[in-house]
Amino acid sequence: MAPATLRRNLAMLVDRGLVIRRDSPNGKRYARKGQGGQIEHAFGFDLSPVVARAEEFESLAETTRAERRALLLVRERITLCRRDIVKMISMGVEVGVPGNWTNFHRTYAAAAARIPRTASVAELEPLVDELMKLAAEIRNVLEEHTKLTKMNANESQSEQHKQNSNTKHKIESEPGPPRGPGPTIEPQQEPSKPLQRSYPLGMVLEACPDIADYAREGITSWRDLVATAAWVRPILGISPSAWEDANDVLGTEEAAVVVAAILQRSDAIKSAGGYLRSLTEKARVGAFSLGPVLMALVHTNLRNGERKRG
Repeated sequence: MAPATLRRNLAMLVDRGLVIRRDSPNGKRYARKGQGGQIEHAFGFDLSPVVARAEEFESLAETTRAERRALLLVRERITLCRRDIVKMISMGVEVGVPGNWTNFHRTYAAAAARIPRTASVAELEPLVDELMKLAAEIRNVLEEHTKLTKMNANESQSEQHKQNSNTKHKIESEPGPPRGPGPTIEPQQEPSKPLQRSYPLGMVLEACPDIADYAREGITSWRDLVATAAWVRPILGISPSAWEDANDVLGTEEAAVVVAAILQRSDAIKSAGGYLRSLTEKARVGAFSLGPVLMALVHTNLRNGERKRG
């Protein structure tokens, strides 16, 4: 502790009566002893008020520790609830579950923005309740979709069983394509033009906040994101051909999201252009999805934010 800080803290303790300053005639601290060796006069700081109130301070310290534990627990609940909500929203969008995911994300973002860095348990408890209600609502949407999917699957299996059990009719099927030598590729959904705007813009910016630092007038629309990504592209060292190929395969907006994600993880990616080409090739055969990427980035940002607040 610096001497100036020590003097300031001692002055505060003296001002509050917890420490008594007994100055000597020459301003030095010393003790004057009697004939028997006992101290008759001591000059300096007298700590007897602290000793007299030791039990009170011990009780106050225990209360403070309990409040800190309670605050830590409520912040942990907020963190876990936020992670669950982000994960469920990302899953719902990724799987294509019917639901107003944009509204869910707006509600979540509004609640998360109201979480203060320093707050008491009483101030945070209402936010915990709000986030838990939102998580329960999203969970219900996912569970209802799961139940409906299972019911449809069971009905389909039952109908297929009935058809297979009917031996009176033989169902002819068209012959499949001839199988030649070498591996075959199973038919997949056309990957060249995936559905754009699969993820709310707010979720993208929460996962990749660094892209906003390069925007000229902020990012308030998908057009702003695409324009900013095109501006960032040469800064990252991504060639025009790699960018053009990504736009053709992924789509303009989804390619912009990928560039924003690469920028967010630029410290861990050696070659942004090579990485973009690799993701583009995976997307070309339907082996790449943005959902897990965005979810991982959101989780990383949440952990970093909690670490800074801690």
